[in-house]
Amino acid sequence: MLISSPIFDFVFKISGWSLEGEYPASIKKSIVIVAPHTSWIDFPVGLGARSIMKIPIIFWGKKELFDGIFGWMFRLLGGYPVDRKNRSNLVDSIVDIYAEKETFIAVLAPEGTRKDVQELRTGFYYIAIKANIPIIMIGFDYVNQLIKISEPFYPSGEFDADKKVIAQYFSTIPGVQKSWIKNYLA
Repeated sequence: MLISSPIFDFVFKISGWSLEGEYPASIKKSIVIVAPHTSWIDFPVGLGARSIMKIPIIFWGKKELFDGIFGWMFRLLGGYPVDRKNRSNLVDSIVDIYAEKETFIAVLAPEGTRKDVQELRTGFYYIAIKANIPIIMIGFDYVNQLIKISEPFYPSGEFDADKKVIAQYFSTIPGVQKSWIKNYLA
């Protein structure tokens, strides 16, 4: 897997992006959630941020991305395909991966799509609970070209309470006006 590259670093820096916060070096396993998921540009910005951080973060993507002629590229960049139509035991399968590995950090966009959604997909939450790992929230502040990295958040198991913490964090990202945030904070 290609984690870091001088090319990614260079493009990230010259495009004007920067990081606020840092991924805690002591945390070897986590699930990273990124929002908002608004454009295809999220992907190269995320690759640049991962390269600058020099952390082996893999990403899950819809299976269709890996079926085409560029599937090899997504795998080289650290991608794992997810069949969103076949949901049988997906959370448990991913929890098993966390249990087998000494270090495993994965990122996903819990909105699941670039369209506005009323609520997040919750797989990330149940993976964190079952694997006993923190959630790291990363906000893409397109207004200020800033990647904001949260402190580790250990979910309580009470989704109704925890979703408010997650929504509160992402509500501080300029330009994020998503229905799910409004619904979770209501």
